[in-house]
Amino acid sequence: MGGRTGQKGKQQVADPDAGPARKGIARELAETILLCVLVVVFLRAFVFLQSEIPSGSMEETILIGDHVLVNRFIYAPTLFDWERSLLPIRNIRRGDIVVFKHPREPEQDFIKRVIGLPGDIVALHDGALRVNGEQLDEPYLAPAERSGSSFGPIAVPQDEYFLLGDHRSRSSDSRVWGTAPRQLIKGRAFLILFSTSTKPDPSRPPGQVTPTTLVRKIVNLVLHSRWDRFFSTLR
Repeated sequence: MGGRTGQKGKQQVADPDAGPARKGIARELAETILLCVLVVVFLRAFVFLQSEIPSGSMEETILIGDHVLVNRFIYAPTLFDWERSLLPIRNIRRGDIVVFKHPREPEQDFIKRVIGLPGDIVALHDGALRVNGEQLDEPYLAPAERSGSSFGPIAVPQDEYFLLGDHRSRSSDSRVWGTAPRQLIKGRAFLILFSTSTKPDPSRPPGQVTPTTLVRKIVNLVLHSRWDRFFSTLR
């Protein structure tokens, strides 16, 4: 009798300790997962955006199948001068590679290089690009893209930007659809996060993520990665 009573007493002491411990671990795990999800959502919505490159208009700088990181915070509007001195914020610069909403198809994101700033005069003659009368040095262009085409001169309106693809012969850009308003520019592409040699699925709407596309992306990473392009900075 005494032994059984003692055993029962031990169980009564142990059970209250075990229950809260299990609940505490489960709660901490749930809070950690929720915090991670919130951080990812915040970064994606306000700071970083990942974009998959579907076309060759920016070759050889960016290839089809590259996944680039876009800084959405760098061009954020400010009210005071001290904000620009303390925060990593600046104006759009000539040479920046930007992701933007297409002026004619705003539901789609495009990526091009900034060539003309507001108020600039842009002209191309036999492959030589001139901005405000001075020839622009373009080390990012392949030799084949340095001749054979002409346009302009074109005056860039205020609060708009003249954008060109690095692969000029196959790029639909400001030469075709005009300048891009400032409010359509989402951020600056600065890093190739990873790259695969497979082409994006043209039937999938831009930005759509499904279990199928997620599995396909993982398989492509394992089997078709271009490892030499991982974490390459864009210039």
